[in-house]
Amino acid sequence: MKTRIIALLLALLPAYANHRACDWQSRQDSLSAQTDKPQKAERVITGDERTELYLPLVAGKRVALFSNQTGLAGEGHRHVLDLLVEKGLRVTAIFSPEHGFRGRADAGALVADEVDEQTGIPILSLYGQNRKKHLGEEAMGMFDVLMVDIQDVGLRYYTYYVTMCHLMDACTKYGREVIVLDRPNPNGHYVDGPILDMSLRSGVGHLPIPVVHGMTLGEIARMAVGEKWLNEGNACRLTVIPCLNYTHQTHYSLPVAPSPNLPNMQAIYLYPSLCPFEGTVVSMGRGTDKPFQQYGHPQMQACHSYSFTPQSLPGATRPVLMGEKCYGEDLSTIPYDTIWRRQMSLAYVIGAYRCLKAEGKADGFFTSFFDKLLGRTYVREMIEQGYSEDEIRARWKDEVEAFKQKRQKYLLYD
Repeated sequence: MKTRIIALLLALLPAYANHRACDWQSRQDSLSAQTDKPQKAERVITGDERTELYLPLVAGKRVALFSNQTGLAGEGHRHVLDLLVEKGLRVTAIFSPEHGFRGRADAGALVADEVDEQTGIPILSLYGQNRKKHLGEEAMGMFDVLMVDIQDVGLRYYTYYVTMCHLMDACTKYGREVIVLDRPNPNGHYVDGPILDMSLRSGVGHLPIPVVHGMTLGEIARMAVGEKWLNEGNACRLTVIPCLNYTHQTHYSLPVAPSPNLPNMQAIYLYPSLCPFEGTVVSMGRGTDKPFQQYGHPQMQACHSYSFTPQSLPGATRPVLMGEKCYGEDLSTIPYDTIWRRQMSLAYVIGAYRCLKAEGKADGFFTSFFDKLLGRTYVREMIEQGYSEDEIRARWKDEVEAFKQKRQKYLLYD
């Protein structure tokens, strides 16, 4: 009997072991399924939300704010000005950049001083007739600490960082503190383009950095001080309140348009490649519903069938080629990953130049503004001489790599 029982148990053992193995695998699969589920990315927290870090720094001090319509804090999209006033800060002045405090003015247009309707705080335009005065002793005497909260898009020819540097110079000269409430850079995942030749320094190129620098405003401010790029040297009393849950590989979507002609992320991602058209006779879509998402010219019909006609619109009241039917290319549906892979592409400018040259219409294609935008004369010269995009890009490759090494110690994010 005992022998029969042992034999029965031995016969059942493989099935039992198999059952236990299947049960363990089932539980293991269940655990794996839980841990393998895509985890929701943590929301990026901008510097202005981290009040616990900066409110103690400004307690009892008079505060000036450099911001515009992009200075929104948190998911409730409250403007930082309202947040500061609610927290009891004594905000005595507001500095506004290109396009004005509300972000509605044309590119390069003069913006008048005004008073904020809700708070009664004076708004001092740094893109108006009183610009130099607002960087002088009288305006600097209105506050003790400057707070910067504005959304940049990561390009050397985007003017917000230039205005920030001018303010940092003035604050250094008159002994004022600067606090940058940092924000993500939507084009912060790569570095590309030639480094500015400082002999071409202008309102669209202020620091010796590549066209696409890959840094936040806080990081640019740190580098400008550390490298002594400010006119007043490196004595600026600077504090940067960093973002949380952000790296330079974070694809951050802006909650509000940073300027009138960058209405969406498509335009922001294409901006590095299409802005050089501002220094040519070709339209890049100002005065249409797709600014910085298309380009064209009346004489490019032989190369393209797609067309658009620029008109006077808010934010682009006098666009290039207004009222003229332009033939070119619609880039509004190109996938993001394709744009990112191409990085700062010269292909569109080169293609337009060659198209017009084939038609005998290339004379005067480039204006003097092109060299200021690109920051080097060799880009224009090589295009005119027939070099390929790869050959031109090779010209700036080494200097970009050297810049990436130099900026490393100023970066705040992985």
